[in-house]
Amino acid sequence: MTSKSIIDPQTNCWSTQHASRAAILIDGENYFGALYEAILNARQMIMILAWDIDSRMRLTRSEDGTEDHDLSDVLCSALEANPELHIYILNWDWAMLYSFEREWLPNYRTQWKNQSRLHFELDGECPTGSSQHQKVIVIDDSVAFCGGFDLGKDRWDTSSHSADDPSRVNPDQSSYPPFHDLQWLVEGDIAQQLGKLTRERWHRVTHQHVADCKKSSTSPWPERVEPDFENVDINISLTFPKYQDYPAHREVEQLYIDSIRSANTLIYIENQYLSSQSIMAALIERLEEKDGPNVVMVLPKQTGGWLEQNTMDVLRARIIVKIHESDLHGHLRVCYPHQKALGEQYISVHSKTMIIDDHFLRVGSSNLSNRSMGFDSECDLSIEAKTTAESEKIKEIRERLLAEHSGLSVEQFREELEKHADLLALIDARADNDHSLKPLHCEVDGLVDQLLPDYQVIDPEKPINAEDMATLLVPVKQQKSFKKQWLSAAAIIIFLIAMTLIWRFTPLADAISQDSISNLAAQIEKLPFSPVIILFFFALASVLAFPVTLLIIASVLTFGPWWGSLYALIGSIIGSLSGFAIGSLVGKSLIEKLTGSAISRLSKRISKHGILSVITVRIIPVAPFTIINLIAGASHIKLRDFFIGTVIGLLPGIMTLTLFADSLIETIKNPDPSQIMILIGVMALVVLVTVGLKKLFKSDNEQG
Repeated sequence: MTSKSIIDPQTNCWSTQHASRAAILIDGENYFGALYEAILNARQMIMILAWDIDSRMRLTRSEDGTEDHDLSDVLCSALEANPELHIYILNWDWAMLYSFEREWLPNYRTQWKNQSRLHFELDGECPTGSSQHQKVIVIDDSVAFCGGFDLGKDRWDTSSHSADDPSRVNPDQSSYPPFHDLQWLVEGDIAQQLGKLTRERWHRVTHQHVADCKKSSTSPWPERVEPDFENVDINISLTFPKYQDYPAHREVEQLYIDSIRSANTLIYIENQYLSSQSIMAALIERLEEKDGPNVVMVLPKQTGGWLEQNTMDVLRARIIVKIHESDLHGHLRVCYPHQKALGEQYISVHSKTMIIDDHFLRVGSSNLSNRSMGFDSECDLSIEAKTTAESEKIKEIRERLLAEHSGLSVEQFREELEKHADLLALIDARADNDHSLKPLHCEVDGLVDQLLPDYQVIDPEKPINAEDMATLLVPVKQQKSFKKQWLSAAAIIIFLIAMTLIWRFTPLADAISQDSISNLAAQIEKLPFSPVIILFFFALASVLAFPVTLLIIASVLTFGPWWGSLYALIGSIIGSLSGFAIGSLVGKSLIEKLTGSAISRLSKRISKHGILSVITVRIIPVAPFTIINLIAGASHIKLRDFFIGTVIGLLPGIMTLTLFADSLIETIKNPDPSQIMILIGVMALVVLVTVGLKKLFKSDNEQG
């Protein structure tokens, strides 16, 4: 225990509140089981702040299925049992970004839609590109859950993380890899304060007030949970980006830095990511000290899917190299949980946990990424030990985590630790075991590492507008005479990144070849009424949100530059008019629900400025092609203005894409240096034309 408090209400803590009881729930079986019981105990109010929610996910699971209860059924059962109960669900307005990973609008399920006391809203009140990442559930203003767990479909698991666990399946009955995370369960004033936080967020989104709960003699605390702490103070730290009239909060970042600086003997970290520049600097500072603390970091072997592995994992590898270089005295161990029985699978470490010297414990929603420091909204809870008993409990939680990752019981872990000089020696001694913490070497493809932009683009800590992005690619301080050279260089870099990633790391690597393209074009051209077929397919695919850019390129590759560009223009117009008609039929309110609340601003803009706005959003794609069509139809713009604006706005893009596609196919057929230089020149011209048009229409819009 240390004498000086880490917590500073002025810099790293939004609020400190008393908790009559508090517990750390490790892994999904414990968290979701406790949540199930607490929901059924609710009498007045349940408020949920979510980054992801799936109404079908099973909170409890049993071998024979008799004790399986999904979230939707549990919430509806609670409403039916308690006539005074209201449920408020605020889910991040992910719009179309995660369409293939998430449940499609759970509030449109009949079971939820028919519940007048179940209120579901999408939260889009955050800067463009950021997310509402807090994971908070408050029940009756009496108990609350807060941590890293989402109510998503792939989150449930046991602490054994066994291979081929039949219960570890999502609502689609597909199995998923083992998953590790932590969540706080708190009771008392701290829950009431988290209720205040959720109400403020609800009001920000809906402009509606939610009444406070009445004091009750009973608590919804689940009986299955034994508290780890009683009568303690819990600290709340937030991240909020500055948005509209709302101030920024950066307590999350400052508390990380202050915690690292306060450590005497051990910094224990579990986290999904490691890309924060400020956290890296704080760790390097401590690792360079001769008598500094040991640092043990438990990270996933790999994150998410292909995209995360080729972005966030690359940023992580860069940081790990730097902190290893600073580890002058051998105090650092960066590990991942390994189980030989899992084979090619690995445990998804989603936890956001830090323990300092068995004196300080922190669990929350924040990743060790730049986004979590200043761009996304986050909520972390922490406790400082004020008694020996509290310090012993924090130590016990750390031992439970390390024992789980090492395939040992807590008693076995303690026995093993006594045999070795310290925790680092124990980790090293067990590294080759079938169940252990193994060194994380962070091997990434060298070419991807070279091509990936810096963290400001991939993992920003603040919004990046068009001017900031241009500055990253084309430094503004360059002499005027070099401007064109930098633009050309940027175009070449963008082209090389895109083409290299597509041809090297996606299934298209086998599909994009001279023979495959020629054969495909020949087969399509042989079809009867092939122009009619391509136009129908073009219109249908654009309505179904298939990328229109790829459709245009496919048309040119199939029918040649002249006929292909004509078919692309006609097909795009037919697709646009089809989307416009659908938008007119379903109306504005439903379109906004399907596409996100931020789209309402686009609707107003299109309605107000007519042809010019349509031309602008075609040239500067502020939203996907399909979404623009739907929004235009749902707005009050005239069909004539939409048609004229679409034709004029599409022409420059189709012409430039035609030029690019024609050069691309020639390069594939004849990849000699001269043809490659022609393709690069075409790319540079496309970029220059695009930048020029964007500046022209941006200037017109600002003047208008």
